[in-house]
Amino acid sequence: MSLLLKKPMSQELLGKVLPDDPHNRTLVDNVHPADWTNPEPAPRYNLVVVGAGTAGLVAAAGAAALGARVALVERHLMGGDCLNFGCVPSKGIISAARIAAAVRDAGRFGVHVPEGWSADFAAAMERMRKLRAGISRHDSAARFRDLGVDVFLGEGHFAGPDTIAVSGKGDRSNLPERPAGCFAQIGPVPFSAGRTLRFSKAVIATGARAAAPPIPGLDQVDYLTNESVFSLTELPNRIGIIGAGPIGCELAQTFARFGSEVILVEAAHGILPREEPDAAEIVKGSLLRDGVRLLCCGQRIEVRRRGDQVFLHVESHGASHEEPVDALLVAVGRAPNVEGLNLEAAGVAYDVKAGIQVDDHLRTTNSRVFAAGDACSQYKFTHAADFMARIVIRNALFKGRAKASALVIPWCTYTSPEIAHVGLYPKEAEARGIAIDTYTQELSDVDRAVLEGETEGFVRIHTKNGTDSIVGATIVAANAGDMISEITLAMTHGLGLKKIAGTIHPYPTQAEAVRRVGDLYNRSRLTPFVKSLFQKWLAWTR
Repeated sequence: MSLLLKKPMSQELLGKVLPDDPHNRTLVDNVHPADWTNPEPAPRYNLVVVGAGTAGLVAAAGAAALGARVALVERHLMGGDCLNFGCVPSKGIISAARIAAAVRDAGRFGVHVPEGWSADFAAAMERMRKLRAGISRHDSAARFRDLGVDVFLGEGHFAGPDTIAVSGKGDRSNLPERPAGCFAQIGPVPFSAGRTLRFSKAVIATGARAAAPPIPGLDQVDYLTNESVFSLTELPNRIGIIGAGPIGCELAQTFARFGSEVILVEAAHGILPREEPDAAEIVKGSLLRDGVRLLCCGQRIEVRRRGDQVFLHVESHGASHEEPVDALLVAVGRAPNVEGLNLEAAGVAYDVKAGIQVDDHLRTTNSRVFAAGDACSQYKFTHAADFMARIVIRNALFKGRAKASALVIPWCTYTSPEIAHVGLYPKEAEARGIAIDTYTQELSDVDRAVLEGETEGFVRIHTKNGTDSIVGATIVAANAGDMISEITLAMTHGLGLKKIAGTIHPYPTQAEAVRRVGDLYNRSRLTPFVKSLFQKWLAWTR
């Protein structure tokens, strides 16, 4: 039976969380409780936040903690993509897939696993849903009410330059019906008359959603996005994934490790086209060993249906492929959520592709209104949204002048191994006319990596030519996302490679590779002339 859903969740399943089980009911009870009653609005708020994803929650909680009168408006699930369809569920099943791979490969460590063992995809997904439900308490409507925030569940839109109107009815009854018992229904929130929220300042934090590329035939078939893939309860035998960016690569490896036949399609060459080529090549090799079939340099990508069967057609490297799939995941691009906000009434400029127009202080074209997170930023990461919200609090409430351009934002792709990056890539440095020096420490020469069998990878740091000032770094390692923070700290506070080289790291750890990059820099300073001076001094002191 096909596991494909009918249309992406962002269009058809808004208001429903699949499957209907105790864990998802707990999730919904926390982040969109059916019995929620919107409060009576205050005469005026210091800050009204539209959208309860990461940026909105951080802005609301932070402002309330400082004594501001805050209202928070959310039409769907509090917690946003991160909790419900992104970071939390994806890392939950990625961790299970890593354990499955560790068991599969245990023999090389002298650990013998009995034949016939299996990975239970349904159990792993239930575990994820249970953990997500527990985490959801932190993003719950009740918790934010207890923090002093007025939480409004319903549709919010601007009614003027300093006014937001909220519909108090969260009923999604007009959505297409599903068979009884196949979903957990959100709401309806008890009907109440529309609320009008007047504000001194507001922040738009409505996030972004999965976007579908203009692939012929895609609109004629069922497909998954990140907003629906985590609702699966059975493993697809064959899954096609369009897009070899971070989401596509993470989930391709995950499904392959659980036992799916995975076809990963990418229009560009290789995978992770944004990353440094040799870094992406290491991850590509890992995906291929896990059984992922990669069709890159894809031309004429089409989706075709014959009866009940869906086929993924692509021309790759001169060969034509037509692959039958039981599930199709589209992992290409994000679109900012700007529709339905009536931004024109507030004088807020926006673009349907680029999102809300903001200056470096995150102020929109309406001086009373700010924006943060995926709705306005090219950096669509939870941690970026978090720190942009902190800038909004300072600038909106306290007339601060903090700049988004001053943020040093790292990111990580959670494949095995992980790729983490911060700062400039070499191609970006070249485009800006910045000459760089590059220092690379291979993990094959790091004892801890050798002992753990994780020698494919490296730590690479780029500095301004002739200095130890760090302009960018890439790490490929099992825990690259953890290791990159040391370099991010150094860049944020102006610490160079000499400081890293002079910092004791525990032995043996893979993070020792970061310090050893500092040693490489120090050795580069030992020019023949300097070495000759040392030799003369040592000869004189004998």
